[in-house]
Amino acid sequence: MSNLPIFDVAGSAMTAQSVRLSTVASNMANADTVAGTPDAVYRAKQPVFAAVEVAGKPELSGVQVSSVQESTAAPLKRYEPTHPLADAQGYVYAPDVDPVAQMVDMISASRSYQADVEVLNTAKELAVATLGLGK
Repeated sequence: MSNLPIFDVAGSAMTAQSVRLSTVASNMANADTVAGTPDAVYRAKQPVFAAVEVAGKPELSGVQVSSVQESTAAPLKRYEPTHPLADAQGYVYAPDVDPVAQMVDMISASRSYQADVEVLNTAKELAVATLGLGK
């Protein structure tokens, strides 16, 4: 915690968006994986954010990742009898991950992260300018 809580607020936001970007990357990396049973299928992950008090002041809120939840969507069932992971009926199971929705989420998280960096840089410039007033 710093003397200027703006750094704590921006830092918490950057950390949260970093987790969001990591979960999107994981979802995209596993979008085309398959499994032999519905229980073994990769489940898409989504972070859940929660507001937290910053610097002991209730009027200042940062953000934290309270949990990372797995999707409850049913896996996609595909008939591929020649696939090595196919079950006895010839089906493989794929995660229900929408790559387009994941890309939109990635762009949103990336832009939020960039905005948080700008807030941090502006606060730093203002702090340095304030320190330079005495010269």
